[in-house]
Amino acid sequence: MSHAGKMAADGLFAAVLFALQVSMLHLPNIELVSLMVILYTLVLGKRVLNILITFTILEGVFHGFGIWWVSYLYIWPILAGLTALLRQFDAPDWGYGILSCLFGLSFGFLCSLPYIAGGPGAMFAWWIAGIPFDLVHGISNLIIGLVLFRPAKRILGFCSRIP
Repeated sequence: MSHAGKMAADGLFAAVLFALQVSMLHLPNIELVSLMVILYTLVLGKRVLNILITFTILEGVFHGFGIWWVSYLYIWPILAGLTALLRQFDAPDWGYGILSCLFGLSFGFLCSLPYIAGGPGAMFAWWIAGIPFDLVHGISNLIIGLVLFRPAKRILGFCSRIP
């Protein structure tokens, strides 16, 4: 596939992430983006970074470029990096469900880091206030990861042939 073709495909993959995120806004901390970032990393390798940049820009344009947005600049690449690391250890499919769960549980803490600008107390308060949401996030990511990982990976299988 040509460079232009890969760029177009990556744009579509970013649009899928964004559409999944927006379509599930009514469900607090239940999302499919984590699963898709894991799958994109496994199937597309380093190209996931282009997808994440585009997705993060779309998030800012749609929701506004607030302090929360800064965390998206590193949160999703962290998940992609952890996925790539887990892949090197030949993790079983359910291992990615566990990764997704742990990511969801730590999401609030990771998002709280930019709030250090208001002082450690602001960061800590923001993180603690979100713990109930992190619990929902982690549990739902685990269920989604365990149930949808294999079928979604099969659906994305055609991408493995993209050079």
